[in-house]
Amino acid sequence: MSDIVTEISGNVLRVELNRPARKNALTAAMYTTLAGIFASAAKDDQVRAVLWHGAGDVFCAGNDIEDFLENPPSAVDSPQAGLMRALIDLDKPLVAAVHGAAIGGGATMLTHCDVVLAAENTRFQLPFVDLALVPEFGSSYTIPARLGHLRAAELMLLGLPFDAKRAAECGLVTQVVPGPSLLGTATETAQKLAAKPAGALRACKRLMRRSSLEQLSSAINAENEEFSSRVRSAEVREALAAFLRKRPASPSAAVVRVVDSHLSL
Repeated sequence: MSDIVTEISGNVLRVELNRPARKNALTAAMYTTLAGIFASAAKDDQVRAVLWHGAGDVFCAGNDIEDFLENPPSAVDSPQAGLMRALIDLDKPLVAAVHGAAIGGGATMLTHCDVVLAAENTRFQLPFVDLALVPEFGSSYTIPARLGHLRAAELMLLGLPFDAKRAAECGLVTQVVPGPSLLGTATETAQKLAAKPAGALRACKRLMRRSSLEQLSSAINAENEEFSSRVRSAEVREALAAFLRKRPASPSAAVVRVVDSHLSL
C-alpha cells in the first residue's frame, strides 16, 4: 500500500497521507512524492482544486525522526525544499482537512493552504526549539505575519500544544467543524472551488500571494540554511536521541512535549 494515495473525482484531486500506523509521519520519499503530485496538479487542466487529508487518527505528525536522522536535509536540494517549492508554485486552490494532530511540519505546511478545516479534536504543536531545531516551510514568516510577533513567539518559542479553536482564533485554521463531518465538508468546499471559472480562480490566488512571495522565498532560504546547519549539530543529535528514547535531554536540550507522538516532529 502506498504511503500517499491520490484520486481524481470530477475536477478535484484528493491527496491522502496513508501511513496511519506511523501517524502519517513524513519520510524523505514522501516529501518527494508529494512535491511531484502537487507539481503535476499545477499543470493538469483536469485538476481545478486539491483536497489534502490524512488516513487514520492523525493528519500528520511531521517528520519521521528515524528517517530524518538517516536523511538529514541539505540547505538547497532536499526533499523538503522540493515540496516547499511545489506548494509555492501551486496556483490552484488547496483545501486541507485536519484531524487528530498536526505537529511540526504537519502544522507549518498548512500555512500554504487556501482553506484549512480542522476537526474539533485536533491538536497543533510547533516543537522545533525543543528539538534544538528551527521552524521551516516559511513559517518563520507566515506565522508571525498572521499572528503578530507576541502570539507567534508563544507558539514557536514555547512550543506548547494548542487546540483547533485557538488555531482558528490565530488565523491558522479557516473553520472548526465536527469530526464526523470534516472530510465531507472539506470535499464539498473543494468541489465548490473547482466549479468556479478556473482561470479567474488561479489568477486571484496568484494576485493575493504576489506581495508576499519575495518575503516568503527569503524566509524559506534562510530557514533551509539554518535548519541544515543545526540538524548536523551535537545539540540536535542529543535532543532527538532523548526524544526517541523517551528520556530527558541534557541541559542544553529541553525535554520534548509532543502531543501523542513518539515517532515524529
